[in-house]
Amino acid sequence: MLLDTASLYYRAYFGVPDSVRAPDGTPVNAVRGLLDFIARLVQDHRPDDLVACWDNDWRPQWRVDLIPSYKAHRVAEEIEGGPDAEETPDTLSPQVPVIEEVLAALGIARVGSDGYEADDVIGTLTGRAEGPVDVVTGDRDLFQLVDDARGRRILYPLKGVGTLQVTDEAWLRERYGVDGPGYVDLALLRGDPSDGLPGVPGIGEKTAAKLLDTYGNLAGIMAAVDDPAAKLTPSQRKKLDEARPYIAVAPKVVRVAGDVPLPPFDAALPSAPHDPVALDALAERWGLGGSLQRLLSVLQR
Repeated sequence: MLLDTASLYYRAYFGVPDSVRAPDGTPVNAVRGLLDFIARLVQDHRPDDLVACWDNDWRPQWRVDLIPSYKAHRVAEEIEGGPDAEETPDTLSPQVPVIEEVLAALGIARVGSDGYEADDVIGTLTGRAEGPVDVVTGDRDLFQLVDDARGRRILYPLKGVGTLQVTDEAWLRERYGVDGPGYVDLALLRGDPSDGLPGVPGIGEKTAAKLLDTYGNLAGIMAAVDDPAAKLTPSQRKKLDEARPYIAVAPKVVRVAGDVPLPPFDAALPSAPHDPVALDALAERWGLGGSLQRLLSVLQR
């Protein structure tokens, strides 16, 4: 099981009241909410291995170089020589280091790679895995990893993590008319304002799905643009032709990397804390209470 950790702690932050606080009054709603999420996921799915995948760089420069608008609207501060600071709620930012410390003390693997997003770590680990993989994320971009033959599913939270949309090829085809790899083509044609991806102007999701159904993939669509006999409307042909510079680079931006260099780590789900002394200190300092105890109880089963 691979966790898109930031996606989950953001959901926890907005789903758990900020009245959930440490003894000194510091909000810990994201920390406790994430612990509750992990406890529920382990309880319901019993994975052998669990990795909290991390954004070492939420807006990699190599993606920005290709599409400058990529996540540009989320930049709070540009930082020379390092990842730009992301616009984050004031009371969430201080909780992220606490999450890191708690995961380390528990012994839950937290894996990131400089210059890459958590999506890329997930893509790389999914490709390396020999058995089935469940990816837990609220990011639809990762639908591209769905692969029934290899047991690759996306568990998409609808209400917390107790109600998950199990995204497999049948669901993707029913909802979008594409398979996992086809979702990359659909997403880049449609665009995604939340990621600053412009898409092809005038080509929405339904049109993109119809074009992919007719021509198979992005290459097939662009071949049709060059084929006077292809049954594209004049408007579609013009829009796609004008979007060639974007279409040439967008696949690399939208597709998750599958070859990210990763540090050594132990993915095995721990049955006991890696550092119980540190964990006790964190529990007392931050008032982790029942959330931590529920997770420890589930891990010990």
